[in-house]
Amino acid sequence: MERVVYDRMAELDSRHWWYRARREILGDLIAREITLPDQARILEIGCGTGHNLAMLGRFGAVDAIEIDGAARAIASRRLGHAVGDAPLPGLPGIPKHHYDLVALLDVLEHVEGDREALVSIAGKLKPGGRILITVPAFPWMWSAHDVVNHHHRRYTKASLRKVVGEAGLRIELLSWFNSLLFPLAAAARLAGRVTGKEDSDDALPPRPVNALFEAIFGLERHAIGRLPFPPGVSLVAIVSAS
Repeated sequence: MERVVYDRMAELDSRHWWYRARREILGDLIAREITLPDQARILEIGCGTGHNLAMLGRFGAVDAIEIDGAARAIASRRLGHAVGDAPLPGLPGIPKHHYDLVALLDVLEHVEGDREALVSIAGKLKPGGRILITVPAFPWMWSAHDVVNHHHRRYTKASLRKVVGEAGLRIELLSWFNSLLFPLAAAARLAGRVTGKEDSDDALPPRPVNALFEAIFGLERHAIGRLPFPPGVSLVAIVSAS
């Protein structure tokens, strides 16, 4: 990702509706759909500024990896111990068969070799371990946001299933999310394409709009994994070794 993306993340990750609601949704999903042991070992790969670490810490002892130095320093302060810098797909120095849960939250799209990355991550799981994956959806929604974030792709359900299967893994849950706001997001992307005025979508909206979007997105926490969702801006998957 470009430097400006990390800087904006550090500025907004505790206030922006998308970060705040997504944390609550994913925390509820983990609690409901993934059975973790007491004293679970958890790894977040590509943790950015560490904005998910406190949420993940509710479920066990957390380690993290971030390749950007400035973001890694912020995440290390939040985590209370050093965040590593092992890159995907190899993850050098990360112990094998060590983690009950690996979180890969809007990271896989940044990795050129996504299949190789998943194979490597699978080797870090304990028997019965899980990978929690979120990715941006729909290639047709490609925009300036994807460019500035250095994405290699956006996924469909079929393409995510395919790469997971090619890695020798099994999908236990696959769902759209950020569905309630999808019509608005899709309209904004298409309008930007028509007018030639695309932007990176990450500015903090006015306070009332920010609160409204957080409330709307946050409604999904009660239904995701329980009910089929209509198309959304993102996909979430829970994956295990087959």
